[in-house]
Amino acid sequence: MPISRLLALMLLLVPLGVARAAPPPAPKTIPKPAEQVVTVHFPVSCETSVQADFDRAVTLLHHMTYSQARAAFQEVAEHDPACAMAQWGIAMTLFTPLWPTRPSPADLQQGWDAAQKGRALAPPTAREREFVAAAAAFFEEPDSTDYWARIARWETAMAALHAAFPNDTEASAFYALALLASARPGPGAQEHSRRAVELLEPVLRDNPSHPGAMHYMIHANDLPGREHNDLDIVQGYEKVAPDNPHALHMPTHIYTRLGDWDGVIRGNLRAEAAALKYPAGDQGQYVTDEFPHAIEYLVYAYLQQAEDQKAAAQIKRLHATAHLEPTVKTAFHLASTRARYALERHAWAEAAALEPRSPATVDWDNYPWPEAITWFARGYGAVRRGKDAEARNALGPLQELEGKAAKSGEEVFARQIQILRLDLAAWAAHALHDDESAITTLQQAVELEASTPKPPVTPAPTIPAAELLADLLTELKRPREALAAYQVSLQRFPRRFNSTLGAARSFAATDDAAGAEKMYCQLLQLAADGKRVELGEARRFVDGRKHRCAPGRP
Repeated sequence: MPISRLLALMLLLVPLGVARAAPPPAPKTIPKPAEQVVTVHFPVSCETSVQADFDRAVTLLHHMTYSQARAAFQEVAEHDPACAMAQWGIAMTLFTPLWPTRPSPADLQQGWDAAQKGRALAPPTAREREFVAAAAAFFEEPDSTDYWARIARWETAMAALHAAFPNDTEASAFYALALLASARPGPGAQEHSRRAVELLEPVLRDNPSHPGAMHYMIHANDLPGREHNDLDIVQGYEKVAPDNPHALHMPTHIYTRLGDWDGVIRGNLRAEAAALKYPAGDQGQYVTDEFPHAIEYLVYAYLQQAEDQKAAAQIKRLHATAHLEPTVKTAFHLASTRARYALERHAWAEAAALEPRSPATVDWDNYPWPEAITWFARGYGAVRRGKDAEARNALGPLQELEGKAAKSGEEVFARQIQILRLDLAAWAAHALHDDESAITTLQQAVELEASTPKPPVTPAPTIPAAELLADLLTELKRPREALAAYQVSLQRFPRRFNSTLGAARSFAATDDAAGAEKMYCQLLQLAADGKRVELGEARRFVDGRKHRCAPGRP
């Protein structure tokens, strides 16, 4: 049975992952992560008996293991009700800087209450008062829905805290996080990353295993041009918390940017297994969204190695898992994994048949970007099949979703949808033989994509705009221009299967046999165990040149 039909059958036979299913009975306590290395020392003026537990809670906070961190801070508060900093910690677990998730109204009220309780407990030191005030700055006006105003207030408060205590390790680490969280599209994102790195470097000199500094340094380097920096820190972070799903996953952001698919697979196999051990929610009622997050990165890596059956198996696991945490991350991965599976394999009929807003148990009204991915895949699959009207029908929903994201103040999400809309509009114009307009529109998408920070939720664009431009130029029999566009794609997203294949074909079409052989060899090394028919094309070309590619990954 063809793998496309096999996946379709598997997804029909299993219950879909749900975001609003009735949760299972809550356990009496949330399981604690296994023993981890605690190298944080955040001295506070609470009872000395809770200092070690407070340090452990801060460690979990730095790892962004929020449910377990909140439970740990609550335990500190139970043992020392006068500990104001325990309330600071509880508040800090109720928003998720750098993640696409947003605190619910209940989270905002709970965070504000915790911050106010921390203030009322009258922290005895100026340092502690500043930390509590910074958390309170985020949660002010709990009825407001302006997330970015909250992040800006938090950054300003953390800047003041760091200015008052410039040598305080935790003030430096959390200020670096605030800088990264407040970055917006444009050159300012690079500047925020540079400033964050300047703050984190001395922290790591004094404490090379500081989990927050290691973690935030990886985020700071998760940008084009920075991915080769501090690889020792990336590799070290894998070892700091060997049972923490987010810590196991985080280095794979950099491995993805490097095209190190073996590293991506290694880290996310461990991360997804760890994620299933520790539920999310204050009562442990959900499977944490770290599980679908790890699966998406696995699916992406397997597809670049043409390991399509392994990618299909991971998608099956995701959609067979009930009680998924109801967040934008979960919604994103439910939509994106299916779209990627069809689009990366050029299975246009599968892409065109994808159903938006599926599964129906997800509250899609709150998630315009995840919904847009399915509309794009559906429209792009249709246009590649010659179904021009169906493709144009997807442009309307994309426009509406883009406007919805912009209206809610989510500029990065709106730009991501805009890129998808431009990509599809260009190919729809090509279908109408308006090719110069199609090229111009795709060039605009390439520029927009380059100036828009990649949200950490996604390993890469659904399809890089430069690759789509190169594919269009290939169809127009303009191989030299196509090659230049494929090379742009590979510079930003190294070792992508389809960009590597396209570059090989472009070299061949320009009679550059040596260039084609090099790229075909890279493809064969990249997908050494893959089964796609395109690999036969690569082998025939290399064999015809009477050459043998070097073994191993490129």
